[in-house]
Amino acid sequence: MTYLEYTVKRVPAGFAKVFYLDWGLVVLLMAVASIGFLMLYSIAGGSLQPWAEPQMMRFAVGLMMMFLVAFVPIWFWRNMATLAYALSILLLIAVDLFGVVGMGARRWIDLGFFRLQPSELAKITTVMALAAYYDWLPLRRTSHPLWVLIALVIVIVPAALVLRQPDLGTALLLVLGGGAVMFLAGVHWLYFTVVIAGAGGLVSTVLASRGTEWQLLADYQFRRIDSFLDPTLDPLGTGYHINQSMIALGSGGWSGRGFMEGTQSRLNFLPEKHTDFIFTTLAEEFGFVGGVTLLTLYMLIVIFCIVAALKHLDRFAMLLTIGVTVTFFLYFATNMAMVMGLAPVVGVPLPLVSYGGSAMLVLMLGFGLIQSANIHRPRGL
Repeated sequence: MTYLEYTVKRVPAGFAKVFYLDWGLVVLLMAVASIGFLMLYSIAGGSLQPWAEPQMMRFAVGLMMMFLVAFVPIWFWRNMATLAYALSILLLIAVDLFGVVGMGARRWIDLGFFRLQPSELAKITTVMALAAYYDWLPLRRTSHPLWVLIALVIVIVPAALVLRQPDLGTALLLVLGGGAVMFLAGVHWLYFTVVIAGAGGLVSTVLASRGTEWQLLADYQFRRIDSFLDPTLDPLGTGYHINQSMIALGSGGWSGRGFMEGTQSRLNFLPEKHTDFIFTTLAEEFGFVGGVTLLTLYMLIVIFCIVAALKHLDRFAMLLTIGVTVTFFLYFATNMAMVMGLAPVVGVPLPLVSYGGSAMLVLMLGFGLIQSANIHRPRGL
C-alpha cells in the first residue's frame, strides 16, 4: 500500500477525492494563467484595468468550475454528453438567429452580464459526444462506413454552424479535434487518407471560387490567405497584423526588451495585442526565453494529460481526456503558428493567456472533465 492510499483510507470519504486531484496539472494551469495576467498588466501600461483584473476574476471562477466538475463522477458526464452536445447545437443555432455581431462576425450571445461564445463550448461538447459514442459502439463496428458516417455528422454539424458565423479558425479546430478522437477510437486510417485527399480538393475548389458568384469564403478570409502567402503585398492593410507581429517577435531577441518595455505594444503598433497577438507581446518583452518558457509549460500540461489518459481502463474517460488534450494543443499550436507567420491569421486565442471569457471558462471545464476521469478511475481501494 502506498502512502497516498494509506492517507486516503484514513480521511472521510467526502475528502478523499481531493487527494486524487492532479495537483501538478493545477499548478501548471495557474502558472500559465499568471503569465497571462502579467502580460495584460503590461499591455495596459502597468494597470490591472481594463484587462488583468477581469481576467483574474474569470480564472478564479474557472478554477472553481474545474473543481466542481472534477468532483462529479465521470459516469455522470458520460450520461450528460448527448445533452451537452445538443445544448451546444441549440446555442449555435441561437447565435445564427439572435447573435451579437462584432468585427464582421456573429459569434456571441449577449447574456447581459456576460457574452457567451457557443463555438468555444462546442469544441468540448463535440469531444464529449464522440467519446460517449465510441464508448457505446462495439469495437468491431468502429470502422464500418455507417458508424463512421454517424461520427462525421457529429463533427460536421457544429463545424458547419460555426462556419456560417463566419469563424473558419474555430470550425477547423472542431474538425481536427473530432478527427483526432475518431482516429484514437480506432477508425481505419484509409478513411483519413480519403478525407485528406478530399480536403486538398476542397482547398483547390475554394481558391478557384474566388471572384465567382459561388465564392465559398468571405473576401476578408481570402485577403488573410494572401497576407499569409506574402505579407508584403498589403503591409498597411491585410498584412499589417502579421508584419507588426514579426517585428515584435524579432525585436525581442534572446532575452527581450524587458517587462513593460515593448515598443510595438506600448505604442499600439501591434493590433489585438491583448487577445490573438498577446504571444508577440510576451516575446518582445521576454524574448526567446519567455516564449520557450510558455511553450514548455503548455507541453508539460499536454504530457500530464496524456499520462493520465494512458492510465484509464474506461474507454470514455480515455477518449475524453485525449480529446480535450488535443483541443488544448490545437489552441496554442494554431495561435503560435499564426503570429509567427507559419499559418494564416484565423483569430484563435492563446489558451489561458489571451483576454477573453468563453475560451478560458470552457477550457477550465474541459480540464475539470480530465480531473473527474482521473479522480474516479478504479484504484483497487
